[in-house]
Amino acid sequence: MNRILKTTVLAAAVMSVAGVAQARDQIRIVGSSTVYPFASYVTEEFGAVTNYPTPVIESTGSGGGLRLFCNGVGEGTPDITNASRRMKPSEFERCAENGVTDITEAKIGSDGIVLGQSNENDVVELTLEHIFMAVAAQVPQDGELVDNPYTNWSEIDSSLPDREISIYGPPTTSGTRDAFEELVMETASEDMDVYGEAYTDIRSDGVYIDAGENDNLIVQRLQEDTGAFGIFGYSFLEENTNTLNAATIEGVEPEPEAISSGDYPVARSLWFYVKNQHADEVPPMYEYVDMFMDEQMIGDGGYLRDIGLIVLPEEERAEWRQQVADRAQLELSDLQ
Repeated sequence: MNRILKTTVLAAAVMSVAGVAQARDQIRIVGSSTVYPFASYVTEEFGAVTNYPTPVIESTGSGGGLRLFCNGVGEGTPDITNASRRMKPSEFERCAENGVTDITEAKIGSDGIVLGQSNENDVVELTLEHIFMAVAAQVPQDGELVDNPYTNWSEIDSSLPDREISIYGPPTTSGTRDAFEELVMETASEDMDVYGEAYTDIRSDGVYIDAGENDNLIVQRLQEDTGAFGIFGYSFLEENTNTLNAATIEGVEPEPEAISSGDYPVARSLWFYVKNQHADEVPPMYEYVDMFMDEQMIGDGGYLRDIGLIVLPEEERAEWRQQVADRAQLELSDLQ
């Protein structure tokens, strides 16, 4: 065998070994803490009813998960990322720059962002403006913007409790934080001429407390700090009704029907994203994805509804299920 042929054979053998090394049966999932309980249920079911190992799932926040997902293709990068907001165009472009060019998007349901508190307190009736005034870095006074002076809810509105403002909330890497800024901060400020444009800066003087990516930790803190509020997804309220209640917002309670219809003003959609380029190396990936999208999971009588998922209308569920079954490739135009 001549030297060139030997080199070619050796290179092919190395590539073959590398390909085998990359192949794995355990799916790797990252992303949203809000989607985490739903995805965890599916991963446990998947491990129980298939011959594949239970997928590894990590709660990194929506933004953190999408960063990891978009880092590239192959060993060391996740197969799926969960998100409590839709992928941003800038994230799609970063994926493409790093070679992640075949992505399927899946919408699994809806969720409401709640302001929860210990049920030792009466339910508080809040407006979007009340919440904005409590957390904005700067607020209008006498026609000018000043550093937020409010330390007590009753200072914002005399109808509110005479309680210190203390709010545990998600960090900037969280999809819940993104949705809160869009649905509460932008909406409340867009009609205030003093800002000139939508305002989303959150105060950093200790009133708003960055509580990390794990919503369960916020729930635990509220059980100890009974005067505080926490910002988290509806499913965590649903799981803790024995210890928590939630404020009404614009007169609407955070209930499944109100969230699904859009009557509750702080409602958002839940997603996951699939890296199709990993399908050959991770054989169980599509089986897991199809299980997640099945009616048994996300339907009206599905398991995930029982743990707080707000289900999509039947026709919309069918459309998304078909898109996922077709492994439809996400395009930048879909996100714009």
